[in-house]
Amino acid sequence: MKKIILFCLFPSLAFISACNAQSSNDERDVAAAVEKLRAAMLSAKADALSAIAADNLLYGHSSGKVETKAEFVDTIASGRSVFVTIEIADQQIKVTGDTAIVRHVLSAQTNDNGKPNSIKIGIMLAWQKQKGEWKLLGRQAFKM
Repeated sequence: MKKIILFCLFPSLAFISACNAQSSNDERDVAAAVEKLRAAMLSAKADALSAIAADNLLYGHSSGKVETKAEFVDTIASGRSVFVTIEIADQQIKVTGDTAIVRHVLSAQTNDNGKPNSIKIGIMLAWQKQKGEWKLLGRQAFKM
């Protein structure tokens, strides 16, 4: 009887283990995508910003302004919004299938339109796996 129970239980445990390993890999890949986004925002290179963003990106600011992918890329690449530093803290990642939600606190030194500023805001990012790559689908910042 014990052998039958073990025989039936083993495939279930193997499946659960495989799912956890996949989730762990996806979480690492999403964390790497977040870092890629941070680096692209600091570099202000249009090609790097465009590569990480989904075509139908909606990028929400803490002021309530929402930008499309083209507007997001142009705002940073044009130099109207400059990130001098970006630090991310308290990051949480939840992956479900081909979608990931990331929450963190973003602290930055900015220089928007020639005006230096310090910000500390909450961020929620929505990522979607497209053709094997994690793309930023949505972003919403909020005041803390």
